[in-house]
Amino acid sequence: MAFVIFVLQLVIYILLFPMYLLNFLGLWKWICKIWFPCFLSRFTVIYNKQMASKKRELFSNLQEFVGPSGKLSLLELGCGTGANFKFYPPECRVTCIDPNPNFEKYLFKSIAENRHLQFERFMVGVGENMHQVADGAMDVVVCTLVLCSVQNQEQILREGGAFYFLEHVAAERSTWNYFWQQVFDPSWNLVFDGCSLTRESWKTVERGGFSKLRLQHLQAPLSWVLVRPHIYGYAVK
Repeated sequence: MAFVIFVLQLVIYILLFPMYLLNFLGLWKWICKIWFPCFLSRFTVIYNKQMASKKRELFSNLQEFVGPSGKLSLLELGCGTGANFKFYPPECRVTCIDPNPNFEKYLFKSIAENRHLQFERFMVGVGENMHQVADGAMDVVVCTLVLCSVQNQEQILREGGAFYFLEHVAAERSTWNYFWQQVFDPSWNLVFDGCSLTRESWKTVERGGFSKLRLQHLQAPLSWVLVRPHIYGYAVK
């Protein structure tokens, strides 16, 4: 089976050779940083329509974690285009961080469309290094479609406050879907800015040392079969 996967990966490599060549020359990452936000601004519209009920369910109890200020302080890691904003409660104070500065213009469009929120700031950075945010400053950390691409999942889970997640993950290993996830994973990682199809992120969350964990698996109603396996829920230290 491993040999079949290798051969199929080689076929895809040949088909995508111009892209791999650009990557070898150091140009693809620059192109991807510009292309990916444009793609995601369109994809998240479709994703939100198909996942709206799950997002509403996921964020329905955010107000339980309101701090002494009386307003919920929320940090979104890998905020992208701000696709989650419409699901946050009124007067929520939102701080965003993303490693790609090209998301900023799409993010501010989402801010303009969600006046019920109190936007604090956008920071360019990675979730593994949160020195820009004071310890204990956030009531809630949100991470959606991010654990698939971060360098260190364990470090992400060390951030304070309640931790909310919605992530696509690897399919069950005995399925054809997992077989094709393995086939496409290297090229998928290149095309979609570091995203991996085969991460078993629920294992990292379960090892996160949380005192309370609500984690569920689901098959998302998405057109792209490879990203249908999902996990969602929240955890508290």
